[in-house]
Amino acid sequence: MCATMAVAAAGVILGQWQTHRAEEKLGIQHRMEARAKEQPLQVLPAGADDQEFRHVLLEGEFLPQWTLYLENRPHQGAVGFHVLTAFKIAGAQQVVMVARGWAPRDAADRTKVPQPPLPPGIVRIDGVLRRDAGHVLQLGQADAPRRGAILQNLDLAALAAASGLPLAPYVVELRAAPSGMDDGLARDWPAPSLGIDRHRGYAVQWYAMAAMAVVFFLVTGFRRGRNDKT
Repeated sequence: MCATMAVAAAGVILGQWQTHRAEEKLGIQHRMEARAKEQPLQVLPAGADDQEFRHVLLEGEFLPQWTLYLENRPHQGAVGFHVLTAFKIAGAQQVVMVARGWAPRDAADRTKVPQPPLPPGIVRIDGVLRRDAGHVLQLGQADAPRRGAILQNLDLAALAAASGLPLAPYVVELRAAPSGMDDGLARDWPAPSLGIDRHRGYAVQWYAMAAMAVVFFLVTGFRRGRNDKT
């Protein structure tokens, strides 16, 4: 009996925890939607914790020598890279890594990287602040960032140390090609997965386990009572 009630109590507690997590994630989603509707930022904030998903309009110039390629980024079933390039803010000693878009990988030569064109000089970019460039399962030891490197994941602190650039601790995802040029990159960025439905599903499972434990307790108790009478 004690074990059954312990299972029921655990199911209720864990179900409540998963429900709470779903509500927290729903709050994050609402904040994301609200930030996306706010006026665009035209200066870089100190950090992205309170500004992630804000629309930004920035002026500056790309530093093409610091273009990096994040591999293992599929797009519509094709293998490819996310292409990122450093962007120096006009009139300021600030640099931010800009996720320019997705490009396919050369199937015949995996060391070959795409060279999408960049506009020269000062340009305005239209993008969204993101805390990082996304993360995939790291296979093996991470390579040190260097110019033109193919990386699995981007460590902004390591890149700042290797490049000497005054990098912002976040990235900007482009919403459109700079200066309206056709660079051939895809920019339908994957939406962040908050896992709200997953938390709700887990909550239902835990509550169901608690309910089954209670039913089991009642049924076995009823049968035990009948057996005692006979």
